[in-house]
Amino acid sequence: MPRWEFIALAAALMAVNALAIDIMLPGLQEIGASLGVENENHRQYVVTAYFAGLALALLGYGPISDRFGRRAPLMFGLGIYVLAAFAAAFAPTFETLLALRFIQGVGAASTRVIAVSVIRDRFGGRQMAEIMSLVFMVFMIVPVIAPGIGQVIMLFAEWHMIFIVMALSAMAIMLWAAIRLPETMHPEDRRPLSLLSVAQGFRTVLTTRMSLWYTLASMIVFGALFGFINSAQQVYVGIYGLGVWFPVVFAAIAGMMSLSSFLNSRLVVRLGMRRLSHGALIGFLLVSAVWFAWSLTGPVPFPVFIVLFALAMFQFGWIGSNFNSIAMEPLGHIAGTASSVQGFMQTMGGGLIGAAIGQSFDGTTMPLAAGFCGVAALGLVMVLIAERGKLFRGQHDVKPVVTEVH
Repeated sequence: MPRWEFIALAAALMAVNALAIDIMLPGLQEIGASLGVENENHRQYVVTAYFAGLALALLGYGPISDRFGRRAPLMFGLGIYVLAAFAAAFAPTFETLLALRFIQGVGAASTRVIAVSVIRDRFGGRQMAEIMSLVFMVFMIVPVIAPGIGQVIMLFAEWHMIFIVMALSAMAIMLWAAIRLPETMHPEDRRPLSLLSVAQGFRTVLTTRMSLWYTLASMIVFGALFGFINSAQQVYVGIYGLGVWFPVVFAAIAGMMSLSSFLNSRLVVRLGMRRLSHGALIGFLLVSAVWFAWSLTGPVPFPVFIVLFALAMFQFGWIGSNFNSIAMEPLGHIAGTASSVQGFMQTMGGGLIGAAIGQSFDGTTMPLAAGFCGVAALGLVMVLIAERGKLFRGQHDVKPVVTEVH
């Protein structure tokens, strides 16, 4: 598989999750009205239920992929995702919809684990960070266009059609992977699927200093992103009255993150993962602190909000891929299990933090700003623990290591 196609397919697999969330944001209000949801904050459970299924299933796909390879678990998970999405289109009650969203998340977990695993199978060190950045850049195209697609669907059809489009898109990606994705796991790296083996793999991940603390830092910072996703419709439409322009502004912010990831891919091999990500985390904290302080004085004007939020999200683009690469670097021999455990911690922990931030919405941006500021500060603490109090130690980044798949 050519390098460009490998990157595009890995990005498409990761984008399955973004599509499952972002395409339906414009339809949350109609979903709530159609299924009798009275509390507007409860609409967010459509997102939360998906994250819950995703996080719990992540723990299983890793050990399974380390035993049976990457392809079979991926096809199985995508099949579950497609069936749940089709069924959700015909959900008669809100409770049924939440259950199907949970099952859809269970299926989608395979894409998160396998995408990161196949990248680690082929690349290491700064080269992995470069590839992760390019994957993230392509992946961010989905948040750019998905809300717009959802908005167009809502103009010509009801919310049920959103799930049909979701299922058809996943079927196309599933077919692409079935035809083109090679088995990237080396036969000698396969691990037995036993309780002892799985426990040993989990223990290795949780006792490797860099892996543990950078995963926790990613989890905490991702909580801010999940918090915003949960309340994006309420902020853009409820507070600032953007209406049909909501997807346009949402896309612009996602575009900033995509640009940031592209720049990271160009700089990381030369400057290193730590210099870029540590500087970005400090910048993320400073911008969030300014936003929080402003929100304490009263309503934040939209131009001020969008500038500060865009700056924060630009920094985020330099944090995510580098933190994930640093956390995965020492664990190439158990890439599936490592991706599984790290994904579970990031998704479940980040999802719970995001749910708390989203449920604290009070008609202003203050809870969101406080959440961003808080997670940035905690994330910095985690990085300081991982690095024993020293930041920007770029000389410790591992030099590029490439293993080609034939």
